[in-house]
Amino acid sequence: MQFDWLNALPFWPDQISDHAATVDTIMVAFSFVMVLFVAPVFILMAFFAVKYRRGSSADRTGRPRSLPWLEAAWALVPLVVMMFFFYQAARAYFDLHDEMENSLRIEVIGKQWMWKTQHPNGKRQINQLNVPVGVPVELNMISQDVIHSMYLPALRIKQDVLPHRYTKLRFVATETGTFHLTCAEYCGTLHSRMGGSLVVMERDAYDAWVSEARDAARPVDRGRRLFTEAGCRGCHAEDAPVEAPLLDGLYGSPVPLAGGGSVEADENYLRTAILRPNAHVVAGFEPIMPSFREQLDEEQILDLIAYIRALSDDDGGGEGERR
Repeated sequence: MQFDWLNALPFWPDQISDHAATVDTIMVAFSFVMVLFVAPVFILMAFFAVKYRRGSSADRTGRPRSLPWLEAAWALVPLVVMMFFFYQAARAYFDLHDEMENSLRIEVIGKQWMWKTQHPNGKRQINQLNVPVGVPVELNMISQDVIHSMYLPALRIKQDVLPHRYTKLRFVATETGTFHLTCAEYCGTLHSRMGGSLVVMERDAYDAWVSEARDAARPVDRGRRLFTEAGCRGCHAEDAPVEAPLLDGLYGSPVPLAGGGSVEADENYLRTAILRPNAHVVAGFEPIMPSFREQLDEEQILDLIAYIRALSDDDGGGEGERR
């Protein structure tokens, strides 16, 4: 049961998602239970301090030294109550991290000291994140330098943003408005200024707003162009003279490794393959791919990954490449 009345309190922070309501309910209920457990201890301490003060006529006859039923109850009741809260919190955690169908994927890059966001059609923002209300949103995030942490207080969600690895944050906003966005991890001198706004818009308003970027190149298109300019096509094209893995249909599939076992070709695998190609050598191929560590920035890597992902879409996303 969710405490909907919390959102009506004048001092209560904004609550704009079902997850936020769940978090608030667990927190308030847990605090109430803690008061029930702790208050009797302090009340009895004060009562006994007065009753058995020096010189009082209180009966000090010895009492039984052990009451097994009381000791068992004092241990078991809190255990059952805490396990109930653990279950509710665990369920909220897993619900938050479950994949959502037909989600709006937005790329996020954290850097000292700003947030850079990019929408599917290529529209970009700095220190602002516009999303439509009632639509599942997935943030695919990475840091360009140190550890940051994307914190959206009105949604009660926070996720570390790490260098060298993509992390994700999923949510569905249920109310429109402008809300706070900040970094919750100390990331350097100007950490306190690394903030911005989460703008939740009506769906039609969001569609109109995002369509304003008519001249912006889609990440898939930039990635397709970069695939040729960076020389990737020279090895991974189907008619390339060098024998290299095909990329058509690669994303999301298991990749057999030369050392045995396999790894899923997700965003982190693709990024590693671009920057540290010898970390996961594909079975049946030689480790001859050069590293692009000093040649591509984070935005270009995201574009390349967007293109490779598109090759696995139902519509093909582009011409076949060597896997």
